[in-house]
Amino acid sequence: MSVDPFSNIRIVLVNTTHPGNIGGTARAMKNMGLKNLYLVEPKEFPSDKAVWRSAGATDVLDNAVVVDTLDEAIAGCGLVVGTSARERRIPWPLLDPRECGESVWQEAGQHQVAVVFGREDRGLTNEELHKCNYHVHIPANPEYSSLNLATAVQVVCYEIRMAYLMAAEGKTLTQHQWDMPPATAESLGAYYTHLEETLVSLGFLDPENPKQTMTRLRRLYNRVRLDQMELNILRGVLTSMQNYIFYTNKKLDQIKPDATDDARTSDA
Repeated sequence: MSVDPFSNIRIVLVNTTHPGNIGGTARAMKNMGLKNLYLVEPKEFPSDKAVWRSAGATDVLDNAVVVDTLDEAIAGCGLVVGTSARERRIPWPLLDPRECGESVWQEAGQHQVAVVFGREDRGLTNEELHKCNYHVHIPANPEYSSLNLATAVQVVCYEIRMAYLMAAEGKTLTQHQWDMPPATAESLGAYYTHLEETLVSLGFLDPENPKQTMTRLRRLYNRVRLDQMELNILRGVLTSMQNYIFYTNKKLDQIKPDATDDARTSDA
């Protein structure tokens, strides 16, 4: 049974303040053939303003999935792309809109994909961006680079549609075939928690002063694009390390001299 890539693509809006932007997003999506809208804690939804701005794309609004967290919105996704309007302290693998459209279309034929857009006033937080495999940046006029949320969605959705049209015309894009599906967003999240716990147990990571260690490790693994089997192997390695630490500490406790024995030796 063939998979419709359009059905595997999610547009995710985080903490949208103005309901008109939700309606404008629905209109932009329907213009380009997309239909899966996820809303993370919108300030106002449902809303008549959203319906009015959707210009008839009410089916997209009616089927929108409203969730409490970004983790819920990207659950099950093998590729997550987050929009970023500025350079970050620690740079992330960066796509332009055209590269984003091609990557999204290529992978949507294999698994769920999410493109995440942040708040109107400040975009996505660093923590939210760290959950993404790639960042996409729209190279607007640097003298006036502020884009309306729905306009930014339109740009990315247009590039996704152009990638679809190229494929339909036989202008095949580079395919990334692999023997195992990519690790999902939630399985990667569980791995990062497991990794951090292990590094703390080893004494490698100071939880009181972690610096940017986990951020850089997240960037490393997101850049590599682990598949599910590779992730399972790494989880197994971490579990073995934790077991080794536990049993080593247990043996040390068993051979540690008793305080009363030390006292007797001293008295003798």
